[in-house]
Amino acid sequence: MKELVEIIAKALVDKPEDVIVKQTESESSILLELSVAPEDMGKVIGKQGRIAKAIRTVVKSAAAKTDKKVIVEIL
Repeated sequence: MKELVEIIAKALVDKPEDVIVKQTESESSILLELSVAPEDMGKVIGKQGRIAKAIRTVVKSAAAKTDKKVIVEIL
């Protein structure tokens, strides 16, 4: 999951070297924290949060087989 979020985020931003994804797993969920350069924040969130919602949907679909809830936070 971490790699998927990283690939998507790096494709969206101007400074892909500043993309950092941290993964924290618990028994029932996976937390992915995405941080990007401040000037790229709008590109990852998108107008009215549409891109952020799309990223969350793709990751949720990819995690369907793991039986764990996946949470993507954009810091």
